[in-house]
Amino acid sequence: MEIVRSQRSRTNTPNDSVSTLPLYRYAPQLEVRLEDFEVFAMDRLRVLKGISDALARGKRPEEMENLVRDLWKANMRHPEASEDVNKDIISHFVLRLVYCRTEDLRKWFLSMETALYRYRFLLGSSEAKRALMEEFDLPCKAISRTEFENAKEKLEQVARSFDQPLPTADAIFYKVPFEEVPELVAGRRVYIHKGHAYVAMHQVVSLVVTQFRSNLSKALILTNRKWTSTIREQEKDRLTPIVEALSMSYLGPDYSQTKEFGEISIKDLDQLARSSFPLCMRHLFDKYVFRRLFTFLLSLTLCVSLYAKGVGLRMEDALAFWKAEFSHKVGAERFDKEYAYSIRHNYGKEGKRTDYTPYSCQKIISSTPGVGDHHGCPYRHFSEENLRAALGRMGVGSRAMEDVVDKVRNRHYQLACTLTFEAVHSSSCDAGINHPNQYFSDSHKILQPKVQIVGQPHSDQAEMAKFRPSNLQTCKS
Repeated sequence: MEIVRSQRSRTNTPNDSVSTLPLYRYAPQLEVRLEDFEVFAMDRLRVLKGISDALARGKRPEEMENLVRDLWKANMRHPEASEDVNKDIISHFVLRLVYCRTEDLRKWFLSMETALYRYRFLLGSSEAKRALMEEFDLPCKAISRTEFENAKEKLEQVARSFDQPLPTADAIFYKVPFEEVPELVAGRRVYIHKGHAYVAMHQVVSLVVTQFRSNLSKALILTNRKWTSTIREQEKDRLTPIVEALSMSYLGPDYSQTKEFGEISIKDLDQLARSSFPLCMRHLFDKYVFRRLFTFLLSLTLCVSLYAKGVGLRMEDALAFWKAEFSHKVGAERFDKEYAYSIRHNYGKEGKRTDYTPYSCQKIISSTPGVGDHHGCPYRHFSEENLRAALGRMGVGSRAMEDVVDKVRNRHYQLACTLTFEAVHSSSCDAGINHPNQYFSDSHKILQPKVQIVGQPHSDQAEMAKFRPSNLQTCKS
């Protein structure tokens, strides 16, 4: 696949034989604009991350089918319908290059692409499924009428054990070596006779997915060898920076500007930290502000200051706030000289005058705090004992806490944060938490109407006071 800056040419037609579900065996010989290289990959990444979140939440198969259909429609359609296939193939091979580089990246990509392939296959027509099976050259053979009649009683037993419709005379079954369908064998969902599994048409997805996973696993190893031996060095000034950044890409709003709730004042910070800050920022504020520790101001200004900027704290208020908190430690003159610059820099008022954006969850999770530091993701870096204590202070109940800890044990840190949000606010968050400022924004949407109610005329002001965030269980420290 050649990457160029000129307009790429079309090679596929609407009647292309691989128009629905490609095999991804070979990288396409296409000219791809550099902009498309990155944009297509990020669009596909949104699909894969949506699948990852849904699987971690334990979505049912029928829910997954609907989700994959919606994700694909929302992210993988090209403005020119005839280019849909090219976008599909290009995005797959770009992400194959991105995720071939480490064992963890390969494992995640292999799992998510396999899941995507499974549900796209299930969503296809019967004709498309049979055509794809022929293209894969799968080691299967449709059984004859005589073979069906001889095995009919056993096939009916299998169908009854899983509440499936009984096979009829016109049902299609394939005979395949049993080792080709390990998930069906492990689940005892097929009849096996003389080393062959009798696979119903609605079960062939297992055979297809097993073959796809095997092919992709081998391809990722080969791609990694090419990447390390030649591609990385040859493309160090052009593609390599893009490839290395894509696996850590944050795909949502950057929260560089506050648009939904306007600005907040210094007097609001204390209450907001306790009611609407995610655990990572709540912990930093607790360590640096409420306990007045001054051991690592740099990480504070880079992380907390950008976060506070994203929730609506004006630069002037930020300077006044941090100066009031820490000038007693270093002196007002030293603060103005050494630390105020960093805060103004974060707001784009110094240096290159770049409008810096708050850190995303992925960036925070990937950071490694040193001894005595308090930044980083609590779900990743806290001990289980400290995490439970922190969750308890946020008002997370014991049952929800066990769910959060279970996700942490399985390294689903963002999902753990999402479950914390849902427990604290008694509200679902289907989109998942992907950014600390998203946590604040979604929390504010839930709690703000309750604050507004308080200000409205009411005959029983004492009754209405219970809606104040300071009185909610979710806001207790």
